[in-house]
Amino acid sequence: MLETLAQYASKTAAKLFLFAVVGTGILAYVFEETRTRIAQSIQAEKMKLVTQIVPRAKFDNDLLQDILILPPNPQLGTEQPSTAYRARLKGLPSMVILEVVAPDGYSGKIRLIVAIDTDASISGVRVIQHKETPGLGDYIDIAKGSWIKIFEGASHAQYAEADWQVKKEGGQFDYMTGATITPRAIVKAVHKALHYYEEHQDTLWKR
Repeated sequence: MLETLAQYASKTAAKLFLFAVVGTGILAYVFEETRTRIAQSIQAEKMKLVTQIVPRAKFDNDLLQDILILPPNPQLGTEQPSTAYRARLKGLPSMVILEVVAPDGYSGKIRLIVAIDTDASISGVRVIQHKETPGLGDYIDIAKGSWIKIFEGASHAQYAEADWQVKKEGGQFDYMTGATITPRAIVKAVHKALHYYEEHQDTLWKR
């Protein structure tokens, strides 16, 4: 009887272990599949926004293939490696799209893409992720308003250093009343990204 009970306990333990292994495997598979799909979805949405700020006439290469992985950099606001997408036309440099983070949004980090022409002027900026308050700070999203277009054509040739602030603080950039923190964070982040581009042009265009 004791032997039978021992055998039963052993078999039960083995079954439980097998279930645990199989269950863990299934959870890991589902997690990986979900993570992959989310990453693919984010990438697809990002590329849709890229096409809004990079004129099709400005490139004839595959932006998803012509990339450069950049190390974390305070000017970009990144704490992890980020991707620079490089637009070329007939083999010549045309535009760089940088992934930028504004760390000091009202509700947390605001993730952006910033397209900069070879003449160091901004082609466009788009918000790819944010947690700003609906109806107040979310006007930075192109789907909610056109405010983000104010950066189009902006450069250091157009604006002095002191101009890169919201108008409330003596700068040249508009903002919505009652929501100063959000646009302030984006203006600062875009300005720093422009400095990054100017200081790293040679590196950004290395093959």
